[in-house]
Amino acid sequence: MAMRFRILGSGSAGNAALLETESSRILIDAGFSGRRLRGLLKEANTDLDAINAVFLTHEHGDHTAGLDALKRHPDVTVFANRATARAVQTKLKHRPTWQVFETGSRFQFRDLEVDAFSVPHDAQEPVGFTFASGNDDDLFSPRRAVAWLTDLGHIPQHVRRRLVEVDVVAIESNHCPNLLQADVRRPWSTKQRISGRHGHLSNEGVREVLAEIASPRWRHVCLTHLSKDCNSLAAVETAIADLRNTLSRCAFSIVPPGEGTPFLDLD
Repeated sequence: MAMRFRILGSGSAGNAALLETESSRILIDAGFSGRRLRGLLKEANTDLDAINAVFLTHEHGDHTAGLDALKRHPDVTVFANRATARAVQTKLKHRPTWQVFETGSRFQFRDLEVDAFSVPHDAQEPVGFTFASGNDDDLFSPRRAVAWLTDLGHIPQHVRRRLVEVDVVAIESNHCPNLLQADVRRPWSTKQRISGRHGHLSNEGVREVLAEIASPRWRHVCLTHLSKDCNSLAAVETAIADLRNTLSRCAFSIVPPGEGTPFLDLD
């Protein structure tokens, strides 16, 4: 098994993904209640007892709500930068087994090479991740890599460079600008925050970046973190229609709010 990746759930109500390799089983974010997280893991034929580590992008509740459940799982290491760990710890009644990393660093966890890099979002010190395992010189275990990018208002060049060399891109396509502006429940200030350069990516913003990079290595692009009120599957589909032709060898998944994906096997 080179690598298996599955989005457990995505959206404003919670975000989490499961990544499995020969020697590792990790969560990328844990934004659901402990009960819900256990249910999602059960659907993926595993449980919290089997998880080795959790990697946090930032401190917002839709990425960290499940950490309370780790009080019964002290062997699970929680990776975060110092600012995120400090912000999350103030909300917890127990102290997880923290492993603090420096934003911009690359480090090893078991058989995973982890790259944690800064992203523009309105949090303490938000990051995106790439996770890689294997070796291109190994016929039986070639190098495979996944990028996890949620909650960012735009994609700087240092992020774009990292997207070129991955097999799977999980990236937010949060809102349709027209639907966001037409929304009557959100005040103007909230709309400005969402659409700002430290808010969330729009459908058009994602399409533009993916079209510019268009890496021949991509095998699957997962469009995630869709707003339930200010986006729709049809709007995302319209935005990426031309990409399906341009990137004909790449599969696309539009992940509905609150839902996840089947396992993607990267053998």
